[in-house]
Amino acid sequence: MYKLARCVWEITLACCFSCRYCGSGGGKARPDELSTEECLRAADELAALGCRRVSLIGGEVFMRRDWKEIVKRLSRHGIRVNLITNGFLMTERLLTDIREAGTESVSVSIDGPREVHDKYRQCGSFDRAAAALKALTQAGIPTSVISTLNAENVGFLEEFYRLLKPFPIYAWQLQACSPMGNAAKEGVAYAFDFRQVIAFVEKHRQEAPFALGIADNIGYFTPEEGNLRGVQNGKTVFRGCAAGISGIGIDSVGNVRGCESMYDARFNEGNLRERSLKEIWEDPKAFSYNRSFSPAMLTGACASCEMGPYCAGGCRSYDYFTHGKLYESPACARRQTAPENISE
Repeated sequence: MYKLARCVWEITLACCFSCRYCGSGGGKARPDELSTEECLRAADELAALGCRRVSLIGGEVFMRRDWKEIVKRLSRHGIRVNLITNGFLMTERLLTDIREAGTESVSVSIDGPREVHDKYRQCGSFDRAAAALKALTQAGIPTSVISTLNAENVGFLEEFYRLLKPFPIYAWQLQACSPMGNAAKEGVAYAFDFRQVIAFVEKHRQEAPFALGIADNIGYFTPEEGNLRGVQNGKTVFRGCAAGISGIGIDSVGNVRGCESMYDARFNEGNLRERSLKEIWEDPKAFSYNRSFSPAMLTGACASCEMGPYCAGGCRSYDYFTHGKLYESPACARRQTAPENISE
């Protein structure tokens, strides 16, 4: 039996931006998004399955009027809730609501220095995001930064690091842009050498005033692996895609998939309007791409790699959207694969 630990839940597709690399293509709310009642029922179902942590995303979370009710229901169940925001709408009233709802933490998406961040989002968005960081941390709300890296902004990591150092954030996570949603439509140059990011983290991780690490779509199993994922114990390694194993994704109309980054209908395992979350999660045929994984399914260089059985080919979403294969990492840092070798 698989135990659900984490959920990433897109509560709305409405957003004040339509970023060039938004994987979900945010901007306008879907006409049939889950009602408040349906969302509260989903929160209860997550709790009943033992889910311990939920990250609420959009779109922009704060453009859904009942976001506070959803957070309150989750937190009353003892579920730790993280809100991921672009920071553009932050106000004093919103800070109060975040605290009153029982939110554990807030993550602000910032993707580089001002000129780089604004280029991919909206003019003035960097200043508003930086102001949100300041307001959140001054209010005593645990705050982190999430940065989505592509071929351009990866070259600004050092400058970006200097900008973030003065902020009393607790973590900075670096993740790779995937060619899905707007990123695919806009033709964003997403590919970069993962080794560049790993070297940056290794250089600064001990001196950084916050936890500095990479997400699950960057790696894998280089000599630095044990210290790269935000915990400096030398043992925090990537253990394979958690989609449908310990994690789940829910979108704003109730589709359930193993990971909310697997933004393709082929990965939908069911809908909350048709089946309960428990039925979907416990369906023996669900999430078969992961639950039925065996090393024999690995392809390409991953098939002969000694670490293949452990990393299982890396991030399923990144694999699928970069070259259409699920069990072969196209940019594994262990193989020292250069960006130009990625099959697009």
